[in-house]
Amino acid sequence: MPGSWINKAEHECGITIDISLWKFETSKYYVTIIDAPGHRDFIKNMITGTSQADCAVLIVAAGVGDFEASISKNWQTREHALLAYTLGVKQLIVGVNKTDSTEPLYSQKRYEEIVKEVSTYIKKIGYNLDTVVFVLISGWNGDNMLEPSANMPWFKRWKVTCKDGNASENTLLEALDCNLPPTRPTDKPFCLLLQDIYKIGGIGTVPVGRVETGILKPGMVVTFALQSMLQLK
Repeated sequence: MPGSWINKAEHECGITIDISLWKFETSKYYVTIIDAPGHRDFIKNMITGTSQADCAVLIVAAGVGDFEASISKNWQTREHALLAYTLGVKQLIVGVNKTDSTEPLYSQKRYEEIVKEVSTYIKKIGYNLDTVVFVLISGWNGDNMLEPSANMPWFKRWKVTCKDGNASENTLLEALDCNLPPTRPTDKPFCLLLQDIYKIGGIGTVPVGRVETGILKPGMVVTFALQSMLQLK
């Protein structure tokens, strides 16, 4: 699927089709965000992205009608949460978004309704609610994204139990820092989960993916699918 076609289709439809990567640094981690499609027609791409994650950020729209549709049976919120857990992503952050569109604005009642509904479902899946962070945010206005917002004074702090103790903060950024990176089995044989293969002019064929076990260094000779030998540069 050509990248130019994907970008055009995403722009025209207003939805994410393929996964995209964004990187940034926090005070604690070097983070790679894998933006996975939310539309059910592109669930295969969502699985590709989620399978590489250490933590899932489940964004839930707080708008009237939006949340009810997404949490209904066989729709995205339920499906994505289930897939994330099934794929082994046990660390979860739930961002209750679009709170600037509730009635009244930044409604505490609406937030509590959503937290209760989502908590009931993800608990059935297998998530430990003590370790799940619920953050009240507005991506449009930036509320509680990087800094605490004054628009919802009733929202004091989220609280969560971590392996290294309890944490209590305000923002989505702080919730990301609360996660613990999994132990990497670097002592085991090298295994890479292949995500995609790109053909880049002047460079050649470039396989990309996530190292599951072992280590990968420039110059190593590795075997893909037990059929061909490739030299990493």
